[in-house]
Amino acid sequence: MERESERNLNDGIKKEESRLFGITTYRNFKFKELIENGAYEKVVRYMYRPTDPSSLGVIRFLFGLLMLVDLPEERGGSEIDIRWGEPRDCHFPLFPIMQPLAFPHMALLYGLMWFGACGIMLGYKFRLSTLLFGIPYWYLLLLDKSFWNNHSYLYGIVTILLAGSSANNYFSVDSLLDEKKKNRDVPYWNYFILKFQFFLLYFLAGLKKTDTEWIEGYSMTDLGSHWVFAPFKIILTSDQIDYLVVHWFGFILDLTVGFWMLIEITRPIAMIFCACFHLMNSRLFSIGMFPYVCLATMPLFCAENWPRKLLNIFHNNPKPNPTCIYKLDEINQYKDLQLPRDVTWKHKLVVALLLTHCGFQVFLPYSHFITKGYNNWTNGLYGYSWDMMVHSWNTALVVIKVVDNNSGEEFFLDPEAWTQNDRWTKHADMCLQYAHCLKNNLLLDLEHEKSRTSSEDSKEVGLRHITSENISIYVDVWCSLNGRFQQRMYDPNYDLLKANWSPFRPVEWLKPVLTEYNDLRSQMNHITQEVYSWSNYTDVLFIADFPGLYLENFITEDLRNVTLMVLEGEVFYEVEDEHSAQSFGTKLSQNQSVPVEVGMFHKIHTISATPSCYMYIYVNKSREHLGDVPGPADSDRDVMYSPFPLIEDVQFRIDSFLLMINHISNSFLHVLYNQPLIRRTRLPLSQ
Repeated sequence: MERESERNLNDGIKKEESRLFGITTYRNFKFKELIENGAYEKVVRYMYRPTDPSSLGVIRFLFGLLMLVDLPEERGGSEIDIRWGEPRDCHFPLFPIMQPLAFPHMALLYGLMWFGACGIMLGYKFRLSTLLFGIPYWYLLLLDKSFWNNHSYLYGIVTILLAGSSANNYFSVDSLLDEKKKNRDVPYWNYFILKFQFFLLYFLAGLKKTDTEWIEGYSMTDLGSHWVFAPFKIILTSDQIDYLVVHWFGFILDLTVGFWMLIEITRPIAMIFCACFHLMNSRLFSIGMFPYVCLATMPLFCAENWPRKLLNIFHNNPKPNPTCIYKLDEINQYKDLQLPRDVTWKHKLVVALLLTHCGFQVFLPYSHFITKGYNNWTNGLYGYSWDMMVHSWNTALVVIKVVDNNSGEEFFLDPEAWTQNDRWTKHADMCLQYAHCLKNNLLLDLEHEKSRTSSEDSKEVGLRHITSENISIYVDVWCSLNGRFQQRMYDPNYDLLKANWSPFRPVEWLKPVLTEYNDLRSQMNHITQEVYSWSNYTDVLFIADFPGLYLENFITEDLRNVTLMVLEGEVFYEVEDEHSAQSFGTKLSQNQSVPVEVGMFHKIHTISATPSCYMYIYVNKSREHLGDVPGPADSDRDVMYSPFPLIEDVQFRIDSFLLMINHISNSFLHVLYNQPLIRRTRLPLSQ
């Protein structure tokens, strides 16, 4: 009786729980039912449904071809000796444990990539070819963050996705040599995952353009004068083209074109707009093969059998493939082949990995709240965020100061020393890596000087080099983001060799962007236009600085009529008299100005409680003397390229390819037969 009463009590409790929490219980049951009773299996069957391989084969061929063109150019194949030949050069690996190989071995890696790209294009030994290309590609990409961009990351992702596909079942050498591959169906996921990747490329680029900087038209300026916008100039001014066509139309196109290309009715018009967009980008920007890769992959949004419809000589339908999952009627059609119908654990695993990849690709561009150490004025490293062209930079000054703490001597280094680009100046993590690289190189110089036996030489060196390992390195970077004032990016008094940096904590020596002066950009544009109207040789430079800091500047004698005017805050203009070793100066408030002496140093101290904003107005005497009138032709973007983008630089691409082959063959002979290496090097810095 007690057990029966207890059972009845438990049943009553369960009924009451069901009454109170009925909705939750029902939902949990339905979710579990969906997982266990076939919903996921339906997804798997959908992903593995047999699909025509022809479109995938053509896209594979075009991608491999474009990677062959990309290797000598953006991957640096034509300048392997310059990029990787100097062992003391500073590189910026994502993982500190990664280091470049010796120059000849790096050249051999490019050789492997070339053979891999050829194999991808031809569809020969396809799996091996994707590995030969993909593994060295990711090694080179992760080895130097300063060469990162979004499309380089995209190429690596596409290579990985192709490696798992059956893209060699059509239009390939493998399909000619192996009857099991020839014209065989491919699982639909081969198309789905690539289509998803390129859909995200457009959609996320559009989402990133919801940034206020883009919407208000500050990201991309002075593009309206380019010849590609000639048809728009009939009804719009250059400024209107910048704002309406470049910013707003670019934003709407990126955000929506993926959807329009998925819809059959709107696809033709959307593809025309998309193709024009990519061709215009190829003329506007130096972005290598990126526009052409996008053009080559646009057919992903079309029917999978479009090559068969386009080329009437291919009448044969694709043959069944045991890697796909077929419906019962399809199995009955090919009874002698014993086609698979059941979903296996391997199918489920592959689809789970694909869905994981999709989720990761959606999450990664917005993961910067985790990797705070890589956030600067912009979030994250420029490579996987898809914030393409949203931020434009203009760097005015980079000062690298090395202090010998034993002797008290200060040394200033050329910011181009042991580097190949200035991308590192915009990222605090790379500044830190550069500082440690500089220290290692300076210590190598110190050891070299100590090994000298001549006391006379030692004295000479003692005046020009550090004397011990006890040094400090400070970096002061002045740049403008999206047309703002030139301002310092980092604390100039922070010793980078003692930096406390973590990828998961905010950068403690980063200075904030002075967004409180964003509204002054319209005033800056008005002042600029007014100054330009005075003559062809007048110019203006806008600067902002933080309280308690100062700018030390030297005005060359190439300039004349230099005037300093304060726009916001208060500053103290200080000039040191070389003869009396004393300084004198003037306090300046808003709208006050003072003439600036040329041919000598001066300091501008910010003495107000708030940041100061000021400007230099000057006449370029050298340009005036030469009669050099600035104009649109000064910009590389305004060069009149031929209307056929891929053939305009044929000779350049041939020369680049031959240079790469020469580096690879020379390195191969060096490794095998110890033949002397022939390589170029950058000229040494002037002393």
